[in-house]
Amino acid sequence: MRKLDRKLLRDLSKLKTQAIAIGAVIASGIAVFVMALCAYASLKEGQHRFYRDFRFADVFATTRRCPDALLDRIRDIEGVVLAERRLVYDVQLRVANMVEPATGKLISIPPQGNSRLNQVYLARGRMVEPGRTGEAVVSEAFAEAHQLVPGDSVEAILNGRLQTLHVVGIALCPEFVMQIQSGTLLPDTERFGIFWMNEQDLEAAFDMAGAFNSVSAKLAYGANREEILDRMDDLLEPYGSTGAYGREENISHQFVNDELKQLRTMATIAPSIFLSVAAFLLNIVVSRIISQQREQIAALKAFGYSNLEVGMHYLNLVLVIALSGMVAGIGFGIWMAKNLTIMYQQFYKFPLLSLEIDPIAILLAVLITFAVTVVGTWFAVWRAVSLPPAEAMRPEPPPTFRPTWIERILPTGVMPAEFRMIVRSLQRKPVKAVASITGVALAIAVLIVGSFSLDALDYLIDFQFRKAQRQDLTVGFIEPATSSVVYELSHLRGVTVSETTRAVPARLHFQHRSKRVGITGLSPDPELFLLLDEAEQRVAVPEHGIMLNSALAGILGVELGGTVRAEILEGERPTLDLEVTAIVNEFGGTNAYMRKSQLHQLLKESEVANGAFLKVDANQQAQVYERLQLRPGVASVSIKDAAIKSFTDTIAENMLTMRSFNILFAVVIAIGVVYNSARISLSEQSRDLATMRVVGFYTREVSTILLGEITLITTLAIPVGCLIGYGLAWAMILGLATENYRIPLVVNGSTFAFSCGVVVLATLVSGIIVKRRIARLDLVSVLKTRE
Repeated sequence: MRKLDRKLLRDLSKLKTQAIAIGAVIASGIAVFVMALCAYASLKEGQHRFYRDFRFADVFATTRRCPDALLDRIRDIEGVVLAERRLVYDVQLRVANMVEPATGKLISIPPQGNSRLNQVYLARGRMVEPGRTGEAVVSEAFAEAHQLVPGDSVEAILNGRLQTLHVVGIALCPEFVMQIQSGTLLPDTERFGIFWMNEQDLEAAFDMAGAFNSVSAKLAYGANREEILDRMDDLLEPYGSTGAYGREENISHQFVNDELKQLRTMATIAPSIFLSVAAFLLNIVVSRIISQQREQIAALKAFGYSNLEVGMHYLNLVLVIALSGMVAGIGFGIWMAKNLTIMYQQFYKFPLLSLEIDPIAILLAVLITFAVTVVGTWFAVWRAVSLPPAEAMRPEPPPTFRPTWIERILPTGVMPAEFRMIVRSLQRKPVKAVASITGVALAIAVLIVGSFSLDALDYLIDFQFRKAQRQDLTVGFIEPATSSVVYELSHLRGVTVSETTRAVPARLHFQHRSKRVGITGLSPDPELFLLLDEAEQRVAVPEHGIMLNSALAGILGVELGGTVRAEILEGERPTLDLEVTAIVNEFGGTNAYMRKSQLHQLLKESEVANGAFLKVDANQQAQVYERLQLRPGVASVSIKDAAIKSFTDTIAENMLTMRSFNILFAVVIAIGVVYNSARISLSEQSRDLATMRVVGFYTREVSTILLGEITLITTLAIPVGCLIGYGLAWAMILGLATENYRIPLVVNGSTFAFSCGVVVLATLVSGIIVKRRIARLDLVSVLKTRE
C-alpha cells in the first residue's frame, strides 16, 4: 500500500461520521434516480410486451349499427394491416352479496376463439366455447374485487332481459390495463368489470346478426394515421360513428403513460436536490481538510510528490466517500424499484411485470456521481495543488475582525457575548453560512414536496366531487330518453333531486389544433352539477356559446371570447362556430359544456337526455338501486362515493409509501447538512472553545456557541425552505399535469409545520451528537496547535 493510500485511510477514519452522513445524502439521490429509471424501464417493458404479444390495436371506432360487409372496405384502406369487428355494450350487473348496482362492459369473442386484435390473456380457467350460451370470461380486477372464480355466476340485464353469465375464465387485456368506466375519472373495480362473451350470444340479445358496433385496426409501420382515421370516418359516418380515434385516447393507455411521465419527472427533480447538497457538503469538508493539512501538503511537496499526486490524493478521498454512497444508493434504488414494481402489478393489470434493471440508469448513476464529486471539490483540490510549499508551511492568517452590521445597529449591551460570537462566526464565512442555510432549506423543501400530495388530493376530491358534483348517482341511458322516461326517473321513490343531461361527442377545432371531446348540455341553473371558477365561485351556464374547462382551453390555445369550431359527431353531424363564453376550473378530464336547450336546438331534436344526476335519500338507497336495475333503458349507474372510496383506497398505500421514503431522505439531508456544518465549525473553533474551557467556562456555556450557530442556521432556513418547497411543489404539479388529472397547488399549514418539525428534530439530534464531542474535547492537544 502506498504511503498516500495509508494517509487516505487515516483521514477517512477521522472523518468516518461525516463521511457516512455525506454518503447517505449521495445514496439518497442515487437511490431515487435508479428507482425511478428502473421502475420506468419495468413499466415500459411490461406495457410494450403486453401490447405486442396480445396485439393491442392502433385505432378504434364505434358505431350504432354497421353491416359486416363494410369491414372489407376498412381493410382495403392503405396502411391498415388488420381490421376486426366486434360488439360492445354496457349493461347493468347483479352481483351476489352486493346491494349497489354494477356495470359490465360486454365484448364479443369471435366463433374461432380468441380475437385477432386486443387479445385476451387467460389467467385462469378457459375461454368461452362456441355454441355454449351464457358463458363469459371476466376481467381479473373485477374477479378479485368479488372473489369470483371459474364456476361462479353473475346476472346481467341484456337489452331488458335478465341473463345469467357463467364465469369460465379470468383474463387480462391490453385494452383494459387500467379498468375505468367511460365517462368517469376514477377506477372502481368493484362496480365496473369487463366480460368477454360468445359473439352469437350478443348478436341474439341485441339483434345484431350480420352487424357490428365497434371496429379496431392495426396499422402498418409508418402509415399515415390521420389519413386512415379520416377514411374510416367517411366510411362509418352513415352508420352513426362517433369518430375514429387513436390508441392515445384509450383511457387505460393514458393512465399508464401518465405514470411513465411522472417517473421521468421524479428521476430529475429529487436527485438534483440531493446531489446538489452532496456537492456542497463535499466542498466544505475537503476545504476544511486542506485548510487543516497545509503543513502536510507542504511536507508532501517538499518530499517530491507532484501536484498531480497531491491533487489525486484529495480527489480520491472524496471519491471513496462518493462511490460508497453510490453503491449503497444503487442497491437501495433497485430494492425500491422492485417494491414499486410489485405495487404497479397490483394497480395495473399486466400478465407479467418484472423488475428491469436498466444498465443505462446504472451507468448514468456512476457518471453523475463522478461529476458531482469533481464539480463539488474541484476548487478545493485546486487550492491544494496550487499551494506553494513555503506558503503552506505558514498557518492561515487569522480572520480580520470587524463589527457586524447587527452590532452596528444594536447597542453593545443588548447583545450577549455568545450571540456576538455566533454572528461573527457566520459573517466571517458567508458562503459557508449561505450554503448551510440552503442545505437545511432543501431538506424542508423535500419534505413539503413529498407531503403536499395528500393535501392536494383532499382538496381535489372536495372541490371536484363535493362542491362541484353534488349528485349521489350518475345514470346513463342506452338510448336518448324522452321526457316521459325522465319524468318517471325523477319521481322514483327515494330520489329527492334529479337533473338530466344531454352529451354528444364532438371534435373541437381552434386554428391548427383540435381535440375530440364530449359536449355536455346542462340546465340553466343546475343544483347537482355545478361549474366553478378558480375562486370556487359558481359559473352560470350561459344562454349561448360554449364553456371549456381550463385544461381543454389550454390544449386548444383558446381564450375567453375566442371562437371554436365544433364538429358534432352524432345525428346529422352539424359543424358550428361557437364563442367561448366561460372557462371553468376542473381537475379531471377535458370537458366542454353548454346550455341543454341550445344543444337541442343545434341538433334539431326534442328535449331528450342520455344521462341524469340523482340526489338520493340516504335511508332509501338500496330501494333506489333495485328500482334502477328494473328499468330496461338504464345502461349504467355510477355511485360517486363508492368510486371515491375505491380510488383513495387504491392510491393510499402508494402515496404513504412514497411519503415515507421522502421523509427518510429529507432527514438524511437535514442531518447531513446540519451535522457536517456543526463538525466543520467545531473543527474551526476548537482552539477558541478549548481556550474558553481552560479559562473557566462551563461545557454548557461553551456548547451554547456552537449549538447557537446550528440553531440560527436552522431558524433562518425554515422560511427559505418553505418558499423553496412551495416553488418545487408548483414545478412538480406542472410536470405531472396530464389530460386526465391536474394536481391542485394546495399546501396546508399542517404540512409546513410537519416539514419544519422533522428538520428541527433532525437538528436537535445533530446538536446532541456535537455537544457530546465538545464535552470530550482534548484541551491539551487542541491548545498545542501552532500559531
